[in-house]
Amino acid sequence: MKLNIRYVVSTILTFALFAGNGQVFADQASIGGDTASVSHWQTKELDGEVYVKASDVVKTLGGTGAYRADLNDYTYTTGSRVTDVVKKVSPSIVGIIGKPTSSNQASADNRFNLAHGTGIVVQSDGLIITNAHVVEDMKQIIVVTSDGKQNAGTTINLDEESDLALVRINATNLTAAAFASSSDVEVGEPVVAIGTPMSFALRNSVTYGVISGTDRSLHATYRLLQTDAAINPGNSGGALVNLQGEVIGINSLKLSATGVDGLGFAIPSDTVQYILNQFLKYGKVKRPALGLEVEESWAAVVGLPTDEPLKVSRVDPNTSAAAAGIQEGDVLYSVNNSNVKTLVDLNELLKQFVPGDNVTLTLQSNGDIVQKEITLLDATQTQ
Repeated sequence: MKLNIRYVVSTILTFALFAGNGQVFADQASIGGDTASVSHWQTKELDGEVYVKASDVVKTLGGTGAYRADLNDYTYTTGSRVTDVVKKVSPSIVGIIGKPTSSNQASADNRFNLAHGTGIVVQSDGLIITNAHVVEDMKQIIVVTSDGKQNAGTTINLDEESDLALVRINATNLTAAAFASSSDVEVGEPVVAIGTPMSFALRNSVTYGVISGTDRSLHATYRLLQTDAAINPGNSGGALVNLQGEVIGINSLKLSATGVDGLGFAIPSDTVQYILNQFLKYGKVKRPALGLEVEESWAAVVGLPTDEPLKVSRVDPNTSAAAAGIQEGDVLYSVNNSNVKTLVDLNELLKQFVPGDNVTLTLQSNGDIVQKEITLLDATQTQ
């Protein structure tokens, strides 16, 4: 069912309640504000009234809700104002500035020849995540926290494939950002981007927009989020935030061309957490590989919807894939019974595993459907 609801900009809103199947549903309200069309809320109809699930209200509009069973009353407190989101997240956003190592001598002597970007505090003891391309060619790194304090920074981990890196500063009692799962992000969801666009003087600039797409590849290893919130040079490494003040992505790319606007991309928070956990556990990303190369269909390459599977284009010798009899020209349908149709599908699936794990591949070989068990390699061994 699709319904129009009136959302509020006042401080407190009290809903009538309907309880059913162990869930609380809040009656739609008609109090001030603009009209928002919501099609993904769970609804109930009772005696001619339409009710929506209270948790859906909180997810969409932000804020908090509390149910008092003794009064059969649900009180909703708004918290979705962009100003509230910015106040919550800004203490976790830092500016990063330094000297580009690629500078020639004349540029190196110019104290105004600087590169900059943005980072997000992930641990209160001075651990900051940013884009790899922000710091990989940067020396004399200075990290400026939201209160204006300057701290010398050191890059301790860097992964070019995911475009993520960790920077350490000697600081304590920083405010670590809260991360939400990007698997729950929906197209049309409002978002806020915070970063350092164009000039370091514009540190902690805020832009506002929506999620334009949730399954973008753009020739990246993993899926990306697309947004129309303005993302400019220097925003890289900054936060893309939902209306609950939770980070759902790290801004990484912007497609810049004549006539192109409102097209920004972010690394989803689930990928960020995957890479961060790998950094903290292993000091690097232990990325698994099948021991073979696959190629996408023409339709997948150009971005068309397709059910065509991946084709094996090369099998690395002296691997379990080669020992299992997998050969060039075989067609790969699934890994551990999960279908894969694109390289991004495969890379996303492999995030569940580490080198040394065993997986079962379902393939078509010589006209037969076969299953082969192989041991995953360290991706660096296949390069």
